[in-house]
Amino acid sequence: MENPPNCPQCDCEYVYSDGSILICPECGFEFQPEDAEEKVYKDANGNVLVDGDTVIVIQDLKVKGASSIKKGTKVKNIRLIEPEDGVHDISCKIDGFGAMLLKTSVVKKG
Repeated sequence: MENPPNCPQCDCEYVYSDGSILICPECGFEFQPEDAEEKVYKDANGNVLVDGDTVIVIQDLKVKGASSIKKGTKVKNIRLIEPEDGVHDISCKIDGFGAMLLKTSVVKKG
């Protein structure tokens, strides 16, 4: 990488590369270069998902402390997220349940 970008946290211009990540020597912030490939999210059928899509749940899902989410439930306006727990990559609101995290493997594009 010829000219690494400034640090997004403190705007330091002395950022250096350490393998596949960039490191700021002033604040210690580590980040990925902007030209890194974005993650592609796909539903259970292999269709590409994007923010704002409507999806349909393809199997009954048990919810701790509540009744289950039934197969065929339509979920509108999903938001794709980088999973904090490594599993759930859809953030959404489901009528009757509220905010939920779902896996892309249990939905199909609707």
